[in-house]
Amino acid sequence: MVKEMTPYERAIAAIQNEPVDELASSPLALALCRRLMPEQITYKEWATNPTYCAESFAKGAEYWKLPYTVTLIDLSITASTLGAHVRMDTENTPFVDDHIIHSMEDYEKIQCPDVTKGRTGNLIEMNRELAPLIKGKSFNIAFLEGPLLTLTQAGGAERLFMDMFTDPAPVHKALEQTTQLCLNTCEKIAETGAEGFCWDYLWGNYSCLGDPEYAEFEGDKYAKKCNEKTRELGMGLGIHNCADLPHLDTQVKQFGVDMYSMAYYPLIPGSPTAAETIEKGYADDCLIMGNIDPQLFVRATEEKITKVTQDLCQEVKTALCKKGLNSRYCISSGCEVPPDLETKIENVTAVQNAVHKYGLM
Repeated sequence: MVKEMTPYERAIAAIQNEPVDELASSPLALALCRRLMPEQITYKEWATNPTYCAESFAKGAEYWKLPYTVTLIDLSITASTLGAHVRMDTENTPFVDDHIIHSMEDYEKIQCPDVTKGRTGNLIEMNRELAPLIKGKSFNIAFLEGPLLTLTQAGGAERLFMDMFTDPAPVHKALEQTTQLCLNTCEKIAETGAEGFCWDYLWGNYSCLGDPEYAEFEGDKYAKKCNEKTRELGMGLGIHNCADLPHLDTQVKQFGVDMYSMAYYPLIPGSPTAAETIEKGYADDCLIMGNIDPQLFVRATEEKITKVTQDLCQEVKTALCKKGLNSRYCISSGCEVPPDLETKIENVTAVQNAVHKYGLM
């Protein structure tokens, strides 16, 4: 029996596959944290004010005793810095509503911007303000969209996937620039005190791209540069892929990551469960995070989500035991806990309480 750990001690132990008192548990309650603030903060205010954002992440880490704090705001930040227009509603997730790619020539016009300006600058500042607030309390994982996701958000995914095959050269030129944007941002965030990076390489999944296509347009060159830069800066290396049928061999084993955040889609044949992911060796050298359905935080009763968490804990503990592993799994939501006003804060609490009871190791 391992003595009771602090969330931070549990975070480090789980990454290193050391014995833990209980499974690590960090649902991705991100913008939802704004509702823990003493003053009422809208989503728009949260997403655009680095101080509000940092303070709310710190509130969430303390309120739910989160071993890991992943600083995802939304997936339009780097696209905005490239010049795409982002719609900012008062209480909805920001999203791109006017892309910058309308012809093949537009790919050639993309240049790496000054990452200290605009929303990327806000992201850097937020990480700078957050780091001292959670130091030694919650493992600080900075989140950033990868090169291909940045380009699809800025230019439009449907168009870009067609252009990849009809005229790939301009697409590659643009990817060189979005990669530089990512590298420059990574360097700036590394100076803030963040301890790891979580790259969103969303398109590494078989629903969108096969292995050769993913290798050409991200894996072999552009993501590789981001991964190498992360290591060069002394940061932990993580990946979030909330899409179905992820390229686990590439993104976990080939990339050699420390942490992999993934979702599970039970209605899609071949979608890997937590047990399958562990038993097939993907947790041998990597902390796996997942995979409670995010919609349960909106729709489920506390009793229902408690039962789901209990079942996941048992599944994970059994699989870890079969593989002779101590701890390389973190109970989490498969993607962001919906930030809607209808989302039940008590369901995040129910997950944490269930892990305290059923995740004992």
